Amino acid sequence: MARNALLLVSRLLLAALFVPSGFQALSNIAGTTSYFAGLGLPLPTLAAWGTGLFELIAGLLVLVGFQTRIVALLLAAFSVAAGFIGHYGQGADDATLSFMHQQMLMKDIAIAGGFLALAMAGAGAWSADGRGLGIGADVT
Repeated sequence: MARNALLLVSRLLLAALFVPSGFQALSNIAGTTSYFAGLGLPLPTLAAWGTGLFELIAGLLVLVGFQTRIVALLLAAFSVAAGFIGHYGQGADDATLSFMHQQMLMKDIAIAGGFLALAMAGAGAWSADGRGLGIGADVT
């Protein structure tokens, strides 16, 4: 029971980062597009929509524990990529900004570690996967 409770809390905490972020990105596409354009990404509007939808949908899937192992692996890769794209080498002219971006990069890498642990452990019994609803469902 403790294992399932901890896996549920883990899913809730990880989803709490991605669901609001995806919703925010989608509800302010102009701002998200501007941010991505400032990073020099090609097709920033497409990147804004894709990122917002991915964060929202993947966050909701983690929340309910559906296809958790697959989604957790995708979110781990996304977190590392987002960290390097958005924070690596940023703020080099300002020590405070440089420090902040370094911390944000390390946060994204740590989040990826949490998702890798979730991918290995599965969603637990208190999830859609635990109820046998997903491919490769978690029956622990």
